[in-house]
Amino acid sequence: MPKDALLAVLAAIDAANAADPNSEPDGRPAALVYGERMSDELARRSPDASEHLQIAAHGQHVERWKIARTDYPDGRAGYLRWRTDQGRAHAERVTGLMADAGYGPEDRDRVARLLRKEGIKRNPEIQMLEDVICFVFLRWYFAEFTVKHADEDLERIVAKTARKMSPEARTAALAEFDLPPALAASFTEDAATEDAAW
Repeated sequence: MPKDALLAVLAAIDAANAADPNSEPDGRPAALVYGERMSDELARRSPDASEHLQIAAHGQHVERWKIARTDYPDGRAGYLRWRTDQGRAHAERVTGLMADAGYGPEDRDRVARLLRKEGIKRNPEIQMLEDVICFVFLRWYFAEFTVKHADEDLERIVAKTARKMSPEARTAALAEFDLPPALAASFTEDAATEDAAW
């Protein structure tokens, strides 16, 4: 596809996310800022990323506010159902924008699989997307996250985050972030492979 098709999709995602009623401290729409952070992190970690991965990263949270977590039951089962529904909604919305920009079915299907996380730990592009998601969380949202959760909950959540990452990403996280020892331990190879059922 010509480059202007990629730019058109990214701009359309931004336009959709600009309607987010939730905002960052600077007043900018939260989903819009998140998309920018995802694209920046992807460029940092994978400068040669495919158009498909660029689109998926930028659209990872497209219109996320439209499916509220509070509409689902508390607990892990409710959370997983919410997250699955979000992935499907993101895939549908982004591939619709791709169709508007002239992308064909094969390209749209590839991006949809990325956004639905089909084949994580087996598909290198999906693993890179997951690594980028985790880095964005650690870089931009982790500090605020820590003040909202008890230590034991925080350790459990950080351990799950580490298990989603590739070995290379875990090593990079240890180098880039000044994590307390109890949390940094989750990013060692032994700790990250203890529980493959994340």
